[in-house]
Amino acid sequence: MIQAPLALATLIAGCTALAFWLDYRFPALGKVGASMMAIIFGAILSNTGLVPVASPVYDAVLGPVTSVSIAWLLLSVDLRDLANAGPRMIGAFGIAVLGTILGAFVAAFIYGTRFGDDTWRIAGALTGTYSGGSVNFVSVGRELGLTGALFAGLNAADAVVTALWLGATLMLPIWLGRYYAPVPGAASAGSGAPPASTEEPGAAHARPEAAPSAPAAAPSAAERHRDHPYFAREGLSALAIGNLVAAGLILVFAAGWLGEAVPGIPSIVWLTVLALALGHSPLFRDARGAMQLGSVGLHFFFVLIGILSRASEIAAVGVDVFLFTLIVVAVHGVVVFGGGKLLRLDIGTVSVASQAAVGGPSSALAVAISREWRHLVLPGVVVGLFGYAVGTFLGLGVAYVLR
Repeated sequence: MIQAPLALATLIAGCTALAFWLDYRFPALGKVGASMMAIIFGAILSNTGLVPVASPVYDAVLGPVTSVSIAWLLLSVDLRDLANAGPRMIGAFGIAVLGTILGAFVAAFIYGTRFGDDTWRIAGALTGTYSGGSVNFVSVGRELGLTGALFAGLNAADAVVTALWLGATLMLPIWLGRYYAPVPGAASAGSGAPPASTEEPGAAHARPEAAPSAPAAAPSAAERHRDHPYFAREGLSALAIGNLVAAGLILVFAAGWLGEAVPGIPSIVWLTVLALALGHSPLFRDARGAMQLGSVGLHFFFVLIGILSRASEIAAVGVDVFLFTLIVVAVHGVVVFGGGKLLRLDIGTVSVASQAAVGGPSSALAVAISREWRHLVLPGVVVGLFGYAVGTFLGLGVAYVLR
C-alpha cells in the first residue's frame, strides 16, 4: 500500500496528467472526458487496496487545493454569461431539487421497514446532500442524529453515487443531446451539435483550395482541441503565474477569515464573491492561465472522489444503504432530464443544474468545463451555492415530514 505523503501526491498528480493526456490524444476517450477518467483511476486505486482510507494528502486536496482551484476558475468567469442562462438554469435547478425530494420519499416508502426509525434520518440527509452537495450531508446528518457505522456507510454510499452521477451527467449529453434543444452559445462534442470551426481567421485564404473530390485530412489532436478549455495554449510569464498563485492563496485566506468573522455566511460564499470581484477588476480582467491552473487542481479533487468511493465501506453496513441512495438519485435523474425535455431545456443546462444539486458547485463547474459549456460555468456555480443555502432546510423538512 502506498502511504507516504509524497508518493500519494505523486500518484494523484500522475492520474490527473494521464486523464488529461488520454482525453487529448484519443478522440474516443475524449468523449468520456478527463473528469470521468480521473474518478475511474481513483476508484481503481482505492478498491484494489493500493492507497489508504485516509491521509493528510487527502485533507490537503479536499481543503486548500480545491479552494484555490475554485478561486482560479472563478477568476476566469465572465459575469455576462449569467444573463445567457440564468432563468433557465434556476428553473432546471428547481426541477432537480424537486426530483431529489421525490426520490427521498420513494426510497423511504420502499425501505421504510428495513431501516425502521432511521429511515427518516437517512432520507433527510440524502435530500440535503442532493440539493447542494456533501456540505449539507454533514450538517443535516449530525442534526438528525445519524451516527456510527450508518453515518460512515451512508457517507461512503453518497461518495460512490455522486461519482456515478457525475459520470452520467458527463456522458448523457453525448447519448441524449440530439433529443434536446441545442445548447445556446456552445457547439461541442457533448452538446449534440456539430463542432465549431477552429480555423484561424483568414486561414481559408492562406492555402490552396482542395479539389472537390479530395478527401479531407483528418485533423490532428492539436487542431481538434485548439479552443478546448483544457488544451488551449496560453502564453504565460513567470510574473503572470506568480500573480495567479498569490491571488488564489490570498482569496482563500481572506474567505476563510471572513467565514470565521461572520459565522452566518459560509467561507465558500465569500470566496465566490471575492474571486468574481477580483476577476472583473482591471487587475485580473484578462486572467490568462487561471482556467488551466484551476482545471488541474479540480482534477486532483476528482481523483480523490474516486479514491473515497470504497465498496468495502458500503458493504459494511449493507447493500440496502447503497440502493436507498441510488434510488434517490435515480428518481432525481428521471425527473430532471424528463422535466427538462418537456420544458424544452437544452441538455447542457439540465446536466449542469443536476450536478449542481447532486455534487455542488465544484461538480457543476467540472461538467460545464468538461463539455466546453463555458457560458454555463457561472450559472452552475451560482445555483450550486444556492443549494448550500437551501439544502439543509430541505433535508430537515423532508426528515420531519417523514418522521
